[in-house]
Amino acid sequence: MADVVIVGAGAAGLATAIFCKRHAPGLQVICLDGARRVGAKILVSGGSRCNVTNTEVTERDFWGGPARVVRSVLRAFPASRAAAFFAELGVALHEEEDGKLFPDTNRARTVLEALLRELERIGGELRASERVTDVRREAEAFVVATAAGRQHRARAVVLATGGRSLPKTGSDGAGYELAAQLGHGYVETTPALAPLVLAGEAHRALSGVAHPARLTIRAEGRRDVRLDGALLWTHVGVSGPVALDASRHWHRARLDGREVEVLLSLCPGETVESMERWFDEQAGARPRALVATALATRLPAAVADAWTRAAGVEGVVLAHLPRDGRRRLAHALVAWPVPVADSRGYNVAEVTAGGIPLDEIDPATMASRRCDGLYLVGEMLDVDGRVGGFNFQWAWSSGWVAGRAVARALS
Repeated sequence: MADVVIVGAGAAGLATAIFCKRHAPGLQVICLDGARRVGAKILVSGGSRCNVTNTEVTERDFWGGPARVVRSVLRAFPASRAAAFFAELGVALHEEEDGKLFPDTNRARTVLEALLRELERIGGELRASERVTDVRREAEAFVVATAAGRQHRARAVVLATGGRSLPKTGSDGAGYELAAQLGHGYVETTPALAPLVLAGEAHRALSGVAHPARLTIRAEGRRDVRLDGALLWTHVGVSGPVALDASRHWHRARLDGREVEVLLSLCPGETVESMERWFDEQAGARPRALVATALATRLPAAVADAWTRAAGVEGVVLAHLPRDGRRRLAHALVAWPVPVADSRGYNVAEVTAGGIPLDEIDPATMASRRCDGLYLVGEMLDVDGRVGGFNFQWAWSSGWVAGRAVARALS
């Protein structure tokens, strides 16, 4: 009988196995994964570069379950310790825009290989191509059954199966059913960090153009959510960090049956009044300049052209910009209704929102409050972070808390 079986060998599962063995080298730790080659999600993350963590990570970077639970887990193993852990493994990190930390090699495979190498060094067992189909509690042990007909008995089980995002990497949501069989509830899931699909054709002409923006998600009966960041126009809609972050809020509002509106500001921090004043100032400084030319000093030219055309002031010079045209353009620049039709869904979503309720786990140990000897980590829990390495940090932090707790419980 094994001491602990970890179901899933993604970021959270590998972290849990490594930290468990580090705290209790004598324990037999077995990691089971249905994929022939584990870590596919690590390999495709961050454009195949793997945004390992961020220089600063707090509970304010996450949504989902209670912030106090997220805060407790993150503080137990903060981003600074995650960076030090990878340095120990020989993975040097460098900082990029917005505090994102990437491996110096700019290769996600560097991160995966370091984790696998460390697991092997400390004697953890990794068994690929073993898809778990059933976990049940029998007397003092768990019985873990696989699709191949094998059974593993263990004193403790850790579920690290991920969510539903990027199903081609093996995240198909099967872990939720395993947790349900062991007494857990379920918060309905939606895609998160997914590009948005827009109705109409206006966005197509801007495909490939990027710029800073603010998105406001206004859902019926809820407080507005305002997000700032880079926005990228695509042939199907919008992407970039700010759109990816917005997708979970749009999906959650729709899931709740709420009316939801997404507003785009091309000039974050500005108001209709301040934009009108700016146009007046520009008219005084260079009255013969086209409105689009003046606007192109603040926005990509293609966007400036599109917005002046939509406001009906294309080809108009600043000196001849009528008051109603100026107001229409100012409104469009700071509060343009984004015609969101959908997101691109789980197939391309980076993470999953929803999952196992956080109040069903003990944040000091990641232990289940529903089933003795069971632990849950990573994306399968009802917590999802914004773009920037935060979801990987949740994997490392929850893995460290669970690994240490399992080691202490079984030693």
